[in-house]
Amino acid sequence: MNARYIIGVIIIAVFIVWGAFSFMETTVQYVSLEAAAGSPRTVQVMGRINFDVVTYDEKNQRLEFAIYDTDAEEPTGAEHLEVVYYGVVPGNFDQATSVVLKGKPDSTGIFVADQMLVKCPSKYQGEGSEYQDMGKHQGGVQPDAGT
Repeated sequence: MNARYIIGVIIIAVFIVWGAFSFMETTVQYVSLEAAAGSPRTVQVMGRINFDVVTYDEKNQRLEFAIYDTDAEEPTGAEHLEVVYYGVVPGNFDQATSVVLKGKPDSTGIFVADQMLVKCPSKYQGEGSEYQDMGKHQGGVQPDAGT
């Protein structure tokens, strides 16, 4: 009877280890531009689009562009990553503030994106600062002084 418990524990342990390795293989981590350029596996990377170098081949549905570090204000002098994306260009690509790409580099060092998430400025955010000063809005509803 002890042998059955030992075999059962071994089987459970094998499935736990197998499940952990399977989970680790399917997770895709965010990495820097530099790490994305040299990664042997699929990763996610975020960056701002350098619109000066965007080209789209409609016949082959090949979008070529470069992204740069999100902390940089201008693409000049910032770290870049050349990207190729096959598929239809998202409708709001030209309004994007940044993109999140999932893919890996090819043998030439160009990052081939399998998936692209375009991040655009929200029309619900206030302009200029993160929070609006509600005191500036004179026409708003004022609380009733009697309550």
